[in-house]
Amino acid sequence: MLITGGNKRLNMATPVSVLRLPKGPDPNSRGFDPKSPRFIALCRTSIPTSAVSEADVEQLPKEQHARSVLRESFLRCLLSVTNKKVQFHMYERVKVEATFGASDIDVMNFQVSDLHTPIGVQKEALIRCQDVISFSFDA
Repeated sequence: MLITGGNKRLNMATPVSVLRLPKGPDPNSRGFDPKSPRFIALCRTSIPTSAVSEADVEQLPKEQHARSVLRESFLRCLLSVTNKKVQFHMYERVKVEATFGASDIDVMNFQVSDLHTPIGVQKEALIRCQDVISFSFDA
C-alpha cells in the first residue's frame, strides 16, 4: 500500500488480521473447559461433572487414584518397550512388526523404525494409536 502525504511517500505493509484464541481456565492456559466437546471426547470420566452429589464426592478420589495407577503403569510399559521389537495388531486383521521408538505426549501416535507391513518395509514411520487394537513385545 502506498500513501502520499504532502511531499512524502510512505510505504505501508498490507494489514493482516490476527486470530486471538481464548485462554484456558488455568493460569498457564493449558486446560480446557470441562463442558467443551474436546474435553468430553478426550477426557471422559465415569462421574458426570455437571451434577455433584455426596456419592460423587466419595467416588472421585477412588477414580482419580485408579486412573493415576493405570496411567503410571502404561507409561512404564512405554518406557520398557523402547528400542524393542513390537508386534502391532491393527484393524482388518493386519499385523505389523517394528522397533518401538517413542510416543507423543498425548499418546496419539507411536514412532517406530523398520516397520514390516504386508506390502513392504518402511525405515521410519508414525502409527496412529486409534488404528491399533493392541501391541505385544517380548520382555
